[in-house]
Amino acid sequence: MAAVQTFKATAHLQNGVQVKTASRQFELIIDEPKSLGGTDTGMNPVEALLASLGACQAIVARVYAPKFDVKLEDFRVEVEGDIDLDGFFNRSDVRPGYSDIRYTFYVKTGSPQEKVEEFVEFLESKCPVGDTIANPVNLKLDRIVIES
Repeated sequence: MAAVQTFKATAHLQNGVQVKTASRQFELIIDEPKSLGGTDTGMNPVEALLASLGACQAIVARVYAPKFDVKLEDFRVEVEGDIDLDGFFNRSDVRPGYSDIRYTFYVKTGSPQEKVEEFVEFLESKCPVGDTIANPVNLKLDRIVIES
């Protein structure tokens, strides 16, 4: 397998602000809560981003725990972030995205604290979603296709 792998997803606007997203054979409905003009049929995009971060950290934890001799009886991540909605609604010059994201790892294990801390430091450095959020990425519009 090549070292560089391309992942793909589609997002298809439905009624209102509901969006049907798909990747491979999986679909996920993204929407907004009623308070933000949606019908509340799914997570909104920024909640899905937080969920993706937590899921990525959990997967990395599962993959690397044995290498650090940390036995995971249970592993859970709680993620929260702060967004100033004035940025999205164009009411001020603040950024429209998250200003801060915080997460807490709940690790159920009999392994010593030093091993767990070493393991957690490593897993934070290997999470692709965390890396993508924390560091600039080359994000660009590829093309616009006008369909008739």
